[in-house]
Amino acid sequence: MKILLLTLVLVFIPLFTLADQGDTEVVNVSLELKGGAFFPALPNWTKFYGRRHMPAYGGALAYKILRQIEVGIEGTYSNANGNGQALLHGNQPALASRVSFELLPLDVFVLARGIFDEDQLLVPYLGGGWTRVFYREEISGQGQGKVQGSTNGYHARGGVQLLLDRLDPDSAKNFKHDFNVRHTYFFVETKYTRAFANTEPSGSVNLGGGSYLGGLRFEF
Repeated sequence: MKILLLTLVLVFIPLFTLADQGDTEVVNVSLELKGGAFFPALPNWTKFYGRRHMPAYGGALAYKILRQIEVGIEGTYSNANGNGQALLHGNQPALASRVSFELLPLDVFVLARGIFDEDQLLVPYLGGGWTRVFYREEISGQGQGKVQGSTNGYHARGGVQLLLDRLDPDSAKNFKHDFNVRHTYFFVETKYTRAFANTEPSGSVNLGGGSYLGGLRFEF
């Protein structure tokens, strides 16, 4: 994890010296609302739950250290329901009339944005950090209860942000006046999470996977 964060910082050090220093506007806090699809790394997921992915929704709050570097926290939630078998109840899946699976990853991240000007239309970014994954799989109908817990891991992400202010300047000006939102972005993002948990009696399983998300970013 330390190597990952150090690499991100070193890769983007040149951005600090190239950034435009003439803009005195300070935008320190950002809020993101996002949604999309999460593709679990658990084996045989499609067999047990009927589809390859499950919906994911969440939000992030971040603070800019520099124009190009910010730190923040993020939470997302995913759930799936199936019938027939439970995934975390051993190598031989338990029969169940109904099974539900929930994931709640909480991320602490560092993000590096390739931005040189506050009016830049497209802003690419990379990031990563520490993840704590909370999970629960619950069986109904067979009296077998549930498997739940939490585990540590890490994640990496990347994407691109589209500045909406330039597409509708009048609305952006009103939004800033009414809600103090200085910039609004639409973004698309991909994220990979890796987090192993020792679930009994299944043993070690990777509760991470890949996410494809989109949403809105508001800078205050």
